[in-house]
Amino acid sequence: MSTDELAGVHPAWLPPAAFRAIAARRVAVHGTGTLVDTVRAEVGATVDEDAELVLRVTGEVGALGEEGFELYRRDGVTVVLAGAPAGLLYGFFHVVRLGEAAFTGERPVERHLPAMRRRMLDHWDNVAVNPVMGQVERGYSGGSIFWRDGAQCDLARVRAYGRLLAATGVNAITINNVNVQAAAARLLTDRLGEVAAVAGVLRPYGIRVHLSVNFAAPVMLGGLPTADPLDEGVRAWWAETTRRVYEAIPDFGGYVVKADSEGQPGPFGYGRDHADGANVLADALAPFGGVVHWRAFVYNHRQDWRDRSTDRARAAYDHFAPLDGKFRDNAILQVKYGPIDFQTREPISPVIAAMPATNVAVELQVTQEYTGQQRHACYLGPMWSEVLGFPLTPDRDVAGLAKELIAVSNVGDDRFWTGHPLAQANLYAFGRFAWDPSLDPLSILDEWIDLALGPDVDRAALHAILDDSWRTYESYTAPLGVGFMVRPGHHYGPDVDGYEYTPWGTYHFADRDGVGVDRTRATGTGFTGQYPRPWSDVYESLERCPDELLLFFHHVPYGHVLHSGSTVIQHIYDTHFAGAERTVEMRRLWERLAGQVDADLDARVRERLDEQVRSAAEWRDQINTYFYRKSGVPDEKGRTIY
Repeated sequence: MSTDELAGVHPAWLPPAAFRAIAARRVAVHGTGTLVDTVRAEVGATVDEDAELVLRVTGEVGALGEEGFELYRRDGVTVVLAGAPAGLLYGFFHVVRLGEAAFTGERPVERHLPAMRRRMLDHWDNVAVNPVMGQVERGYSGGSIFWRDGAQCDLARVRAYGRLLAATGVNAITINNVNVQAAAARLLTDRLGEVAAVAGVLRPYGIRVHLSVNFAAPVMLGGLPTADPLDEGVRAWWAETTRRVYEAIPDFGGYVVKADSEGQPGPFGYGRDHADGANVLADALAPFGGVVHWRAFVYNHRQDWRDRSTDRARAAYDHFAPLDGKFRDNAILQVKYGPIDFQTREPISPVIAAMPATNVAVELQVTQEYTGQQRHACYLGPMWSEVLGFPLTPDRDVAGLAKELIAVSNVGDDRFWTGHPLAQANLYAFGRFAWDPSLDPLSILDEWIDLALGPDVDRAALHAILDDSWRTYESYTAPLGVGFMVRPGHHYGPDVDGYEYTPWGTYHFADRDGVGVDRTRATGTGFTGQYPRPWSDVYESLERCPDELLLFFHHVPYGHVLHSGSTVIQHIYDTHFAGAERTVEMRRLWERLAGQVDADLDARVRERLDEQVRSAAEWRDQINTYFYRKSGVPDEKGRTIY
């Protein structure tokens, strides 16, 4: 997208109005360095001795670290102090977030420190057009902002994106798909200049660039006969290739690897394990301060659907838990928050608790692959708050166990950045949770509303639409944690048996008597045994298992009575009718914002809400009809089921 085209792009949560509280004030900026210069450019100021806002780098990192800052207001002056330039950048954007409140009354000293050292977004962008997935795999916001038709895009959009990410606290980004195909593999070598160009654009916003690499790169790019991680020639190739990367990009972040997963090459091909594979890359990166993110999304995607002993949910733990303590210090195991695949509802992955001697990053999915694909309004902040605050071990929640928080980006070249304008709230919320997992998701939503839409919009209507939208989506899709039931391939819309007889391991086992997957130790796959207590016992027990996860862990009769007092079959009927009705109300609520937002944004949201209403009705009718025909049990309320 060219600079001229960028002029027509909606500015997401940093329109000029967001800076209104600062614009008319005298500002002083003290410090040196690229990031400080970025702050000066944002406020249009250098030093004003009679300032109302003082932004200062002290040069003494101390307790604030490289990215922390202090904020206070005294005697009519608002002050941000940081030990290093990055902290000043984040402190400045926090003042923008506070708006007029930053300049009102007295404010005692507040210390703001990021909970996670690395707060990272992964782009699943393809350098060349992927004939199956398009230019962005699982992208619902148009094409890539980095590449178009196999060539690098104008980087004006990337610069604006860096500004947005810095405003949320994101400090790292991977710019290409984890499924690294031929053209993308060359970003590591003869197309490295394109990566350096992106890094140069993002550097002023404190964002380090990472690159997804193919494990077989020594064969694909280096002409070696093997990619065996214990081969000295392979180790030398990675070391030399990595040295050249750092010559071009001195602050390069490191590599991301998807290996031995869904057809991608990996160490298994050479009789090695995942620690062997990750460590050869970690060793190449270590002299330069880089890291390797090794994805734990490894399972048998050619499973025999008739074999109930093989359980996709078990796979990551079975592969990686025995390797705890064998990964290098700069190797980070990247674990999806749930054991299956970013479902609307699933339990926390037991791998997060199983590897105390390994650096573990928790991976979320901001792009709404299984939550409406940015055609449905589905604010994921409440889900992530539950995930991060879940007490997986007796003394630590998920956020306390994780070293980093990573997510798959939902940004594309769509003029609203995220396809559905309300999906911007998910990108914003990810950055805020990565900085502070204890934040209230509804307060984060308030911040986004103020920054993106302004303080004068109908806030109550927006909260009524978005606060419970994740649970609304859950209510009209797959019930009680069973997952999937989506159309194969593109994963949009209902297809209850779409994956039931495939090799992907995503089954619900519905029959005439009941539904759900038996993952107990007593009679099932034993997956419950991978959890620490008390959860291994809670999930094992039919009586104690939470309703929302019942079908993930148990196969039960349709007449099984939930803790709510409803039977499973009546719960399915009731929630699907209620969820579809709720989307109609969401559409009505949006009408209250007519005239309060830009006309083009209003039109886009209306179009998406119309589609959500249509799709929710389709989900309702297919799911209810399927289970009525399976069970033969009618709806006790006599509603239409086909």
